[in-house]
Amino acid sequence: MKNCNLQGKKLLVLAGADVHIKIVKAAKELGVYTIVTDYLKPEDSPAKQIADESWMLSITDVDAIVEKCKEAHVDGVLAFCIDPAQIPYQQVCEKLQKPCYGTKEQFQTFTNKRPFKDFCKAHNVGVIPEYTVADVENDNVKYPVLVKPTDSRGSRGISICNNKDEVYKALEIAKAESHDNGALIERYMYGKQDMAFAYMVIDGQPYLVKIGDRIVGKVEDNLQCQHMATILPSKNTEQFKRDIEPNIIKMIQATGMKFGSLFLQGFWEDGQVFMYDPGLRFPGSDFDVVTKETTGFDSMKAFVHFALTGDTTAQYGNPEIAYNYNGGICLILSVATRPGTIATFQGMDVIAANPCVRVASQRYRTGETVPQSGDVRQRVAEFVAFLPKREEVQKFIDFVYEKLSILDENGNDMIVSKVVYTH
Repeated sequence: MKNCNLQGKKLLVLAGADVHIKIVKAAKELGVYTIVTDYLKPEDSPAKQIADESWMLSITDVDAIVEKCKEAHVDGVLAFCIDPAQIPYQQVCEKLQKPCYGTKEQFQTFTNKRPFKDFCKAHNVGVIPEYTVADVENDNVKYPVLVKPTDSRGSRGISICNNKDEVYKALEIAKAESHDNGALIERYMYGKQDMAFAYMVIDGQPYLVKIGDRIVGKVEDNLQCQHMATILPSKNTEQFKRDIEPNIIKMIQATGMKFGSLFLQGFWEDGQVFMYDPGLRFPGSDFDVVTKETTGFDSMKAFVHFALTGDTTAQYGNPEIAYNYNGGICLILSVATRPGTIATFQGMDVIAANPCVRVASQRYRTGETVPQSGDVRQRVAEFVAFLPKREEVQKFIDFVYEKLSILDENGNDMIVSKVVYTH
């Protein structure tokens, strides 16, 4: 990595949710002047509260952001972990001629599930088998199937279908949520091991920085497509790296990417991975806080350095060991509730004080209403913890449920899809 003094340089971060706090902190540690923009007031945008400056510009308002950046003499722009910011980030960087970790073509491939699946197939990376509308019409479908938009986020527009009529209705819902009016009909993989992966590309070389086993919500809660917990590293890590990863490495290198991050989700079945969701971004959880603590690899500072210099060799620590947490376990636990108005939300402070907890994030407050959405909007809190042994995962999960009290106006417990982990 080239030595470069970043003192006083200006960095614009697109979006200010809790997960962006770490990028602002990393930039500040490097002496960078930080600016955060989104359409939310500072009290509703946590990263704005610690930034040196904040703007009230939506992350999708590309032209306004570009003009403001020119006026403020911004040196670099960064969007790194949320879906809606991916394409606007590339457009802003292109207009400003600032470093960007992806090209227009790369973002198109990894933000739309159709070209992503085609790209995977071309590089011998497994994807979920799918059906065509003609298959549905001709009764060549084995139900249930899952219908989803080609480019959406947060599990919006997804339906599980058990017959032809349900598929037709689901296609309308999925297309309405898709920017390109596209939809996919796929084999329903519920019950298979869901997995999450992330690679960081440094100087053209992809490094595995995240591999975890995901646990999703329950069908009866309509949260079967929603993350409830991820345990990292995966129990399948050794076999994955031996049998699956070589083709994924080749696929990423085929993009021509020199620096950046690639997020993937897939299902594990009989020693194979069937990928289903991509993102040309960093994952939207704080597992990397544990990565930095346990291995010394600091991805946030690398992103800041690249955004301000264009240096594709930007590296803080050893990425080759980033995924293993020095033999420990990183747990990401989401808490979801049934729909309703929250009257009591207690216990966050007790959980945050637990020595295993690294991040405790509360997404709803007392008096706010959780919608009946079946997507990320029903997740009300998230915790990231470091545990020395896999055997301690369920004990910690039980501790969270014991201490966390989320009640509705009638005093009823609102928490649903509680996680049970068998190691």
